[in-house]
Amino acid sequence: MIRRSVLLGTGSALPVRSVSNAELAETVDTSDEWIVERTGIRNRHIAGEGETTATLATDAARAALEAAGLAAQDIDLIVLATATPDQTFPATATIVQASLGIDDCVAFDVAAVCSGFLYAITVADSMIRSGAARNALVIGSETFSRILDWEDRTTCVLFGDGAGAVVLGAEDSAEGKRGILASKLHADGRHNQLLYVDGGPSTTQTVGKLRMKGQEVFRHAVTNLASVLTEVMETAGMAPTDIDWLIPHQANARILDATARKLKLAPEKVVMTVDRHANTSAASVPLALDLAMRDGRIRTGDLLVLEAMGGGFTWGACVLRV
Repeated sequence: MIRRSVLLGTGSALPVRSVSNAELAETVDTSDEWIVERTGIRNRHIAGEGETTATLATDAARAALEAAGLAAQDIDLIVLATATPDQTFPATATIVQASLGIDDCVAFDVAAVCSGFLYAITVADSMIRSGAARNALVIGSETFSRILDWEDRTTCVLFGDGAGAVVLGAEDSAEGKRGILASKLHADGRHNQLLYVDGGPSTTQTVGKLRMKGQEVFRHAVTNLASVLTEVMETAGMAPTDIDWLIPHQANARILDATARKLKLAPEKVVMTVDRHANTSAASVPLALDLAMRDGRIRTGDLLVLEAMGGGFTWGACVLRV
């Protein structure tokens, strides 16, 4: 028998306030044309009063549980990926746990920035395969608007807030055709200064603001994502031609196009939400996944590949059959 982590349900949550490029241009020295041409972004959601990483994560988790047909008490593991926690400690995952009314389960955060959801789902999959968990909530949730320098037009136009969640469940099968088939994760800390936040409790005792050298990040992203996608497909014993849907981190439409071209994937096989959500860091992959599940594009038996790269650098990919 093969034990695998199968996808039982997905969910997402977005802040109430939606901000178009035109509205952003009223306070930032930019324009709709400039943003669209360079990034493909047309809109983003910005968290308001009372909306936090934890509240968005909780709403996304509830939607995923409903889609999975499970109660909160059925969950024995919560892994939450975020770079914008509600507090330095305790983990935002424990706030979500309490909000869901779960008395006791393993709950912790993962910090891998935009790759966070890939790291989190790989950790949850490992725990399910080992028997340490049966049903897991894996969440990516961010309020990046609160660490942006709104006077830096090269970065503040790129990001938005939101949350996405999935429920994974253990399934034992002689064939093992469903579920997570392979995952690959990487990190290279030598590139810290290309994408980082210039603050932290141990250094400046402040939260800090996001800093990025966009062109260099773009170059690394295209190379690393194409490489890890090839690697994870080989590990799964498959070829890029087997992919039904590529669900990438939604950072920049040009990165998505370049990655698809490197893999010789048709553009229509790439789920793209960057135009409506902007870059939501760890939330972007599960947000895109939930959208494609709910609009009917993804069907039972489809082969999905999730991928992302973020500050650190960290990057990774996961092959999943629904």
